[in-house]
Order: sequence, then C-alpha cells, then structure tokens
Amino acid sequence: MNPLALVAVVALAAEPGTAPRTLTFQEVLTRMESQSLELQAARARLAQAQELSSKAWSGYLPQITASASYTRNNAEAVFALPTSYAIRDVGTPQNTDVPDLPGAPTNLTMVPVGVQEVPIQKKNQLGAQVQLNQAIFAPALIMAIKSANIGEEVATLNVESARREILFGAAQLYFGAAGLKQAVDVQERLLTVYVAREKDAQVTFEAGAQPKVALLRAQIDRARADQDLVRARNSYTSTIQALATLLNEPADFDVVVPEEPVLPQGIEQLEAASNQRPDVLAAQRNIDLQEAGRSAVKWRYAPTLGLSAAYRWANAAGFTGENTSWLITLGLQWVIWDGGLREAELRESKAKIAEAKANAAIAENRAKDEIRRGLLDLASARANRSKAEEQLRLARESQRLVDVSFKAGTATYLEVTDANTSLATAETGFVGETLNASLAALRVLKAAGLFAPPPQQAQEGQQAQQAQEGQQQPQQPQEGQQQ
Repeated sequence: MNPLALVAVVALAAEPGTAPRTLTFQEVLTRMESQSLELQAARARLAQAQELSSKAWSGYLPQITASASYTRNNAEAVFALPTSYAIRDVGTPQNTDVPDLPGAPTNLTMVPVGVQEVPIQKKNQLGAQVQLNQAIFAPALIMAIKSANIGEEVATLNVESARREILFGAAQLYFGAAGLKQAVDVQERLLTVYVAREKDAQVTFEAGAQPKVALLRAQIDRARADQDLVRARNSYTSTIQALATLLNEPADFDVVVPEEPVLPQGIEQLEAASNQRPDVLAAQRNIDLQEAGRSAVKWRYAPTLGLSAAYRWANAAGFTGENTSWLITLGLQWVIWDGGLREAELRESKAKIAEAKANAAIAENRAKDEIRRGLLDLASARANRSKAEEQLRLARESQRLVDVSFKAGTATYLEVTDANTSLATAETGFVGETLNASLAALRVLKAAGLFAPPPQQAQEGQQAQQAQEGQQQPQQPQEGQQQ
C-alpha cells in the first residue's frame, strides 16, 4: 500500500465523521445509579427485605376471616316445640298412680294448642361466619418483630455493599478503558512514525542509498504497528462495550483519562473509616440478629394468650330459634414440653451467636488488611510509575538522538527500529503503571469504605471537609507570621 494512502486511512479511522460523546468518571457513576440493571435488581431485593417487619407484625395484629358454605342434605329434620297450652277437663282424675307428683289428683290437664316447627337440618343448608383472632400476649411474636427490624437493617447494609461492588466494577472498567485509549494513542503515533519511516526507506531504496532489505524491514515494522493498532482499538472497543452493558445504554461514548483518586492522610483515618463499611456494619448487626433469635426461643417457654370472636348465620335456626349467633373465646396456651425442640434451638442459637461474632471480627480484620495491603500496592504502583516515567523520558531522548544520527547517516535502520520499539515499550509501560497507580488508589478507597458512598453521606462528607478546610485557612497566616 502507498504510505500516503495508509496515513489517510489511519486518519479517517482515528477521526470518524460523527464524534462520540464523552463521559467523565463521575458521569458514569451517576448513570450507574439510575440505569444499571444490577443496581435495580439489588434495590428490588431490598424492597423485598423491607417487608420482613410487616410480615412479623401480621402475626400480632388482628386477623379477620370470613367464610360461607352450602350443604345439600338427604333429608330435612324438623323439631316441633309447643308455644301455648290450654287446660282441659278430661273427666277422670289424673296422677293417681304417681304419688311422688306434687298436688292432689285432679281431672284437669294441659293440652298444647300452639306448635312451632323449628328446622334443625334443611335439605339446602346455608351458613356464613366472620371470625376475629387477636393475640394478646405472645412474647415469641414480639421478639420476631424485633428480629425482622434488625433483618431489614442487615439487608439494607448488604444491598449497599453490593451497590458499591457494582460501582467499583464499573470504575475498574472505566479506568481500564482510559488506559486502553492512551494505548491506542501510542499505537497511532507509532504507526505514523513507521509509515514515515517506510516512506523514507522507499525513497532511499529507489535512490540506491540503501539495500532492499532495509525497505522490507520498514514495511514489516509498519505492518506490525498497523496490527498492534487494530488490536489496541479492538480491546478499547470491547471494554467500552462491557462498560455500556453495565450502564444499560449504547456503546456510542468515549472516555477521558480520570485523575488519580485523593486519599485521606494517615492510615488511622482509613482504618477508622473502614469501621463504617456496609459489610462490617452488617456483620456487627448480624450479632444482634442472632441474639434476638435466641431471646425469641427463650420466650417460647412463656404461655400465650389470645382472643377469638365469631359471628355466624345459618338458614336453619336450630334449638335457639335464631338464625344468628356469636361467641367470644379467651384462650391460654402453654407448651410444657415439646420434645426438647426449644433446648436444641437454644444450643443452636448459641452457636450462631458465636459464629456471628467471629464473622464480625473477620470482617473488621479483613477491612484493615485490605487497607494495609492496598497502601503497599499503591506505594509500589507509584514507585513503578516514577520509574516508568523516567524510562519514557530516556527512551524519548534516545529515539531523538538515534533519529538525528540516522538522518546524518551515522546510525543504521536496525538502531532506529530498536529505539522506536524501546519508545513504544516505555510509553505503553508508563500508561499501564499510571493506570495501576490509579486503580491501587481506588482499591484503597474501596477498602476504607470511602468509594461511592450514598449521595446523602457523600454530601455530608463534603460539607465536613469544607468546614475543616475553613477552620484551617485562618491558621495559615499565623504560621507565616511565626515563621
């Protein structure tokens, strides 16, 4: 391919007709808050967990049920009841054979003159009932409500921890995309250099100043640089696509190189902040949750008192002669022995409390360990970045001197190739070490629980930092006067 045509192709590929929109690091985090499907799923799980207390309260609040029934019987049962009597003279004295009856023998007797038929069972029998159940004293339910409230807090902290993990994953992708973008810029500059070098080799070969092997070496280097550029662009595009998937939007944006995160001064501040990490707080609250569960088991030894009321209607009046009836029942239940179930659950809850305390200590130690190892990694990354920056400066100077010598005819093309390769390696290494330093600082922030806090907490932190800076500003002139 003609070198001029290749330069034109690279320029068209690097500058498309429609420039993509640019998203900053903070814009990506903001969009993740509102558009991420993972965060939406986490918030949906939180909404489910926030119904635990409502479910627990349902056992202690009044419960009203209504029912209706229809029964087809094979026969109808009717009970006749006299409603009025008349005294009749039967002519013969009565009660002569039963001396135990009070009164003297008489010829008068009572004869029913009115009869009411009361249906006891109808063929088509209808019935309806409304029942009310209310727990008056149920200690186990009270402790269950307390456990549900703590469970909601633990679920909230777990979702917040998942939220920060999701945002940290997006942050890593963003920093990776920024590093790959810089790598693309490096490869584009190298391809431009190699294209120009191929052009010079073509001219010198045609003039007879260099052998054809120099031209072939220049063409090989240009082809390798072209391949490296395609590979770098594909890697950058793949990372942008992964980031766009997290954002739940099209991959039609570009990124900018973010600044390295600023860390608080002092490991004590970082370790103190790590105690407020959502996972650490959740582990601590889990101890309270297990203790509440143990208390609920203990309260199961106490009796429970409940109230039940019912109102019934039936189309068969029954012996009362009324179609409606109601009742109120006050019941006391006390489980004296349940086969040792409560004792087993007490032993189990004791083990769960010990496990929760151990997990809380593990979470605290893990947070501090992540901070300390993160600070060591950050120090190493910054040292490597300084060395990479020095190597880049030396490689640029070496490449410049070799290029001058080559134009003066005192350096070979092999030396030029080695200088360009060293420069490309140095530039790529500096980009990678800069990215590693930023990611190391980001991991320290995450380990301290200072990465992507909730909006309200972040605003409070900014206000506190501004207030602290405002208190420190008046002290600076006094220090200057003392000096």
